[in-house]
Amino acid sequence: MDHPLIDLIGQAIAKAEREGAFDNLPGAGKPIADLHAPGDAVLDRLMRESGAKPEAVTLKAKIAETKARLAGLSEETARREEMRRLADLETRLAIELESMRRYG
Repeated sequence: MDHPLIDLIGQAIAKAEREGAFDNLPGAGKPIADLHAPGDAVLDRLMRESGAKPEAVTLKAKIAETKARLAGLSEETARREEMRRLADLETRLAIELESMRRYG
C-alpha cells in the first residue's frame, strides 16, 4: 500500500524540480561513495560507524595471525595444534565465501 501522502510528496518534489531546487547540487551525476546497493546504505553506515567487519575479513586476519604463529613454532605438538586451528579457520572462510557467493 502506498503512503497516504504519496501524491502530496510527489507534487512537492515536482514543484521543487520545476523551480530548479535540484539544479547544480554538489556531486550531481556522480555515484554515491561506498554505496554497494541502495538497500544496504543503512547497514553499510552502521557497520562503518561501529567498526564492524564482515566475517570473511575477520577470518582472513585470524588466518594471517595463525600462519605467523605457526612459522615461529618448533615443538611438534604446538605446531599440530596451530595447524588444526589454521585448517578450521580456512574451512570457516571457505564456507563464508561460498555463502556470500550464493546469497550475496
